[in-house]
Amino acid sequence: MQRQFEDLLVGSIELFCLAAELESFTAAATAASVTPAAVSRAVARLEKRLGARLFVRTTRQIRLTDLGRRYFEQCRHALNQLVDAEREATGQQTIPAGVLRISMPTPYGHYRVLPLLAEFRQRYPGVTVETHLSNRNIDFVDEGFDLAIRGRAPQDSGLIARKLEDAALVAVACPAYLERAGKLDSPDDLINHECIQFELPSSGRDIPWTFKHGGATVEIMTRGGYGTSGDVLAGVTLARHGAGIFQTYRFIVEKDIADGTLREVLVPYGGCSRPFILLYPHGRHLSSRVRCFVDFLVQRLQSPTADKERPSAG
Repeated sequence: MQRQFEDLLVGSIELFCLAAELESFTAAATAASVTPAAVSRAVARLEKRLGARLFVRTTRQIRLTDLGRRYFEQCRHALNQLVDAEREATGQQTIPAGVLRISMPTPYGHYRVLPLLAEFRQRYPGVTVETHLSNRNIDFVDEGFDLAIRGRAPQDSGLIARKLEDAALVAVACPAYLERAGKLDSPDDLINHECIQFELPSSGRDIPWTFKHGGATVEIMTRGGYGTSGDVLAGVTLARHGAGIFQTYRFIVEKDIADGTLREVLVPYGGCSRPFILLYPHGRHLSSRVRCFVDFLVQRLQSPTADKERPSAG
């Protein structure tokens, strides 16, 4: 194998990552016990090698360029892998430690995962958890993520997919809307109602609503004067304030239903759900922090009938 990096370059990458994390050459120098000039030279060395600027510098601050941000994410991921390899070789992987990065949809993060993180870190204080909440589809491997939660498994045989749960769906509206709205006895009546639309990030199309009817699951394309995208919580807020009916996850609105802010509608046609899947790279050498977090999350969220660990379809 031909040698690609000299020792000085690896050290330069470490100093660059420190400066990016701390947003300061001086702070990075203090953390690494070197001079600010040494950090500056390390960054200049990388910029010369890459032929591009990594930071925009002013007299008061530094910030990463777009290329610098991408380079930082991949370098940090690579350095973490080196640390993991060394810990495994020396037997230190028995104690989970290091940075764990996880990407997840906004509502699932707020309502299901974030409330559990304090408990996880009480068990494993050596692990630093970084969360990325977004409904856009990302390549979590290329962007330096250890784990991702998605609504479906991608067509990638290099990933392990574990179902966390089947999240129940519910159609809701506020009492004020229902008092002025017309007949709503079956899903067919939705054609005469304001149905708040949510655009599916993966396709750019409004997501169909699903109901149980005659023992089968049926999908209905609804319509209305309100459309949302990016964050499903926007549709919930609209429903709370009388804009119309919205179909969403029960875990988001269960408190609203309990206190009467929202009412569940079309109850006889309920019972549908959508899965949430935990994804991570297929491999024998997962770091202990990833293994511990996977086991923890599955234990806390997985339904009794959830699928066992399996490679995703490819």
